[in-house]
Amino acid sequence: MENIKDYMQSVGQQARAASRAMALADTNAKNRALKNIATAILLNSGKLIAENAKDVAAARTSGLDDAAIDRLTLTEKTVKGMAEGLRQIAALPDPIGEISDMKYRPSGIQVGKMRVPIGVVGIIYESRPNVTADAAGLCLKSGNACILRGGSEALHSNQAIAACVHQGLREAGLPENAVQVVSTTDRAAVGELITMKEYVDVIVPRGGKSLIARISDEAKVPVIKHLDGICHVYIDDEADLKKAIRIADNAKTHRYGVCNAMETLLVNAAVAAQVLPELCGIYLKKGVELRGDVAARKLIPQMKAATEEDWRTEYLAPILSVRIVANLDEAIGHINTYSSQHTDSIVTENYSRAMRFLREVDSASVMVNASTRFADGFEYGLGAEIGISTDKIHARGPVGLEGLTSQKFIVLGSGQIRM
Repeated sequence: MENIKDYMQSVGQQARAASRAMALADTNAKNRALKNIATAILLNSGKLIAENAKDVAAARTSGLDDAAIDRLTLTEKTVKGMAEGLRQIAALPDPIGEISDMKYRPSGIQVGKMRVPIGVVGIIYESRPNVTADAAGLCLKSGNACILRGGSEALHSNQAIAACVHQGLREAGLPENAVQVVSTTDRAAVGELITMKEYVDVIVPRGGKSLIARISDEAKVPVIKHLDGICHVYIDDEADLKKAIRIADNAKTHRYGVCNAMETLLVNAAVAAQVLPELCGIYLKKGVELRGDVAARKLIPQMKAATEEDWRTEYLAPILSVRIVANLDEAIGHINTYSSQHTDSIVTENYSRAMRFLREVDSASVMVNASTRFADGFEYGLGAEIGISTDKIHARGPVGLEGLTSQKFIVLGSGQIRM
C-alpha cells in the first residue's frame, strides 16, 4: 500500500467530494440505496457469515477474549438485524431540509433553523462488524459521507459488508465514496483520520476505553464519545419484586460484553432479604461472579468482597457488583458518584420516586421499570445507532439521524435592511 498519509488524504478528499453530493441527494434516492443495501446483505448472508468465520477463527487463535469474540461474531440473526435496521432507517422521516422555529422579528424578517448534514463523519470501531452497516445507513440517510475504520480483527467481515453497501449506492445512483471502509489495518491510519480537519467534521469512536481515551486525547477533530458503560439498576422497596428479578436478570445476563449491560445492582435494604437470594441464585446458576458490600455478603455468602474500584468498573463480563442501600437518596447518590452517565434504571411502583429518579439521575438514558439493555438506537426507534454518547453537547444517548445533523439559521426577508 502507498504511504499511509497519502492514502488517508486521498480517502479524505474523496469523502469531502462525496459529502457535497450526498447533501444534495433527495430522500427517494437515499431510501432506494438503503433498501438496496439491505437486500444485498440478505442475498449475501452466506458469504458474510463465511468471511466473518475467517475473522472469528483468527481472533480465537490470537487469544481474543470471549466478550470480544461475541461482539465480533455474525449469525443469521445478526445479519437479518442489519438488514432490518437499514429498512427502519429508510422508513424514518428524512431530517435534512427540515425547517423549524420560524418566528417574525420586529424588523419584519422571519428567523428559523434548517437541519443540514454534518458533512464527513469518521467512525472508528472495534470488533462489531454490524457497525459497518449501521453507520453507513445512518450517515447515508442523514446526507453525510463517512469514513469507517473497523478493527483489524473484523477486516474480512467489514470488507464483505462494504461491498454490499457500495452495490446499493451504485444501484441508487449515489457516489460509492459516500461510504469508504479503510482497507489498511495499520494503526497509523487512525492517527491520520482523527487529525484531518480539512476533510473530517466529526469523529465517533466505538470500542474499548483505551481506544476512546486515545482518540479523545489526540484528535484535532470534534469527538462524540462515551468512555464507559457503568450502568445501574436500583430495586426500590416499593418495587414489584417479580418484575424486579426479571429486569435485573435481563439487564445483566442478556449479553455481557455490551455497554448497556448492568454492572452494579443496588437494592433497598427493606427488600434485600426477599429479592437477593432468588436473584443471586439465578446469577450463580448462570456463572456470574458476585462482588458485594458487607450487607449483601451477609445475605449471600458466595459473594466476594467488593472494593471501591468495583463500583467504578465496567466489567463487560459475567461479573456483577451488588450494594444494599438505605433509601432512594442513597441510591441516587451512589449512581451520580460512580455512574458513567450511560444508562441507569429504577424498579418501583411509586410514581413520585420514579419521577425523582428521572429528574435527579444525570445519565444519557434514565429508565423506570425497564432493563438497561433497551438503551439502543434500534430499540429507541432510531433504526440503528452510530454510537451512544455520554457527552452533553450536540448529541447525548444513542446517536441516530438527528445526532448526525446540525442546524443553520435561515432568514426570510422581503427587502429589509438594518437601520
